[in-house]
Formats: sequence, structure tokens, C-alpha cells
Amino acid sequence: MATVGSAIQRPLAVMMSRQVLAVGPDTTVIEVARTMQEKKVGALLVAEGARFVGIVSEADLVRRVVAVGGSVHQVRVSEIMGAPIITIEIDRSAHEASDLMSERGIRHLAVTDDGKIVGMLSVRDLLRYFKNWGGL
Repeated sequence: MATVGSAIQRPLAVMMSRQVLAVGPDTTVIEVARTMQEKKVGALLVAEGARFVGIVSEADLVRRVVAVGGSVHQVRVSEIMGAPIITIEIDRSAHEASDLMSERGIRHLAVTDDGKIVGMLSVRDLLRYFKNWGGL
């Protein structure tokens, strides 16, 4: 049986989602929320053409739109997205990812392989991974 110590040092490749979902910068907040619900994700990348320019999370929708009385039908994702995207290399450990999330006050990281985004990692992914390893 693996220990918590060994599990926390495993590379992110074993726990991240390889599904990279994106919306355009002109997408409305309501469309973003529907996409998140449909795809069962808590964050989406924002892309202009083939280039990722930001990230938007459920927390962004709540804090930057709903809580301030913004219109989910009018506010565009480009107005609320986080940029630049905070990334971590695929060969880094769960411990490093957790530390980075904590330092930056975020719940989602884009995972890169040689500088190219290849997946997403959420706090939920980390918790699920540790639960399955018996460490939590």
C-alpha cells in the first residue's frame, strides 16, 4: 500500500484531466456556466484562435459577476478571466501543485508538457487522487 508521502510525490500526469476545454473571449458568462455544467468542470481556458489567453473558474463567475450584480447575459468572459494562466509542468508533484494553488489562492492549474497545455488539474482532482490512495 502506498503511503501519503509517496502519493504526494507522484507526477501530475496520473491525476490530472487531459480534457482541455476552452471558450472564446466573447463568450457570455451564462454560456460559460452552461458549458461548465454540461462538461462537469469547474474551470475553462479562454482561447483566441490557437492561443490560450486566460482561464475562468466558477469562483470568477460568482465573485466577479453574480456577487456584484452583473448580467450573466451581457458580461463577456474576457472581462472576468484570470490572466496570465498559471501553469505547472506535468512532471511536477502533487505537493508542488498544492503549494502553488495555495500560494496563488486558486483551485485550478493548467498542466503543461514542454510549455504546451496538455491538461487541467483542480483541487478536486488532488482530493480524489489522495482519497483513492488511502491518504485521506
